[in-house]
Amino acid sequence: MLKTLWNNAMNSTQLQEFQKRINYGFKNQNLLMLAFTHSSYSNEHRLGRLEYNERLEFLGDAALEFIISKYIYKRFPNMPEGELSKLRASVVCEGSLAKKAKEIGFGKLLLLGKGEELTGGRERASILADAFEAVIGAVCLDSGIDEAEKYVLNLMGGVIEELKDSFRDADYKTKLQEILQKESKEPLVYSIVGENGPDHVKEFTAQVSHCGKTLGTGKGRSKKEAEQNAANNALKKFD
Repeated sequence: MLKTLWNNAMNSTQLQEFQKRINYGFKNQNLLMLAFTHSSYSNEHRLGRLEYNERLEFLGDAALEFIISKYIYKRFPNMPEGELSKLRASVVCEGSLAKKAKEIGFGKLLLLGKGEELTGGRERASILADAFEAVIGAVCLDSGIDEAEKYVLNLMGGVIEELKDSFRDADYKTKLQEILQKESKEPLVYSIVGENGPDHVKEFTAQVSHCGKTLGTGKGRSKKEAEQNAANNALKKFD
């Protein structure tokens, strides 16, 4: 019954366009359709008690945390555990997932009950975030965790880069400045001393100095990241 309802309710062209947008084609289309089925739709049509996306959401939530944790652990080797936890939380939070789901067009494909439809369910952050996680779970079952990792990082890699500096209570540059201010009023000087690689994978080398003395150097994919790593390198020497 559920498959018949899906076929009647879902536009196959929209499903195909969606898969092109996310750069992943499902071998089992039923998994994708289940990921978009909200409990209100299942209840309204008196389907089985598990014929909606919450189990897929459960799986997708666990996979998402693992994938993001693994990525940021490797991506930021100098970031302490507390900051890694904050960054992960900011990436996998409801608001971040719902925003990405809206950008991709999840709302248009959701199967909702009439009541949920009338009260703006297609734009509700909690429903969009849940569907986002459910699709991750569907990819896991369809192709395994490695494909799910590719899918997640393709969509969320940019989000991680945007958020990585905004959550910190005090970054390395600030910490280094606080230490030196106790002994000197002379400012720290940061300079970019090297650039390597093509534009899309460029690596910068930064140097931090004080009163003409080099305190530390660091590399990064952006000038800001290189400066942060240079400050962290200097902090280790102070320690």
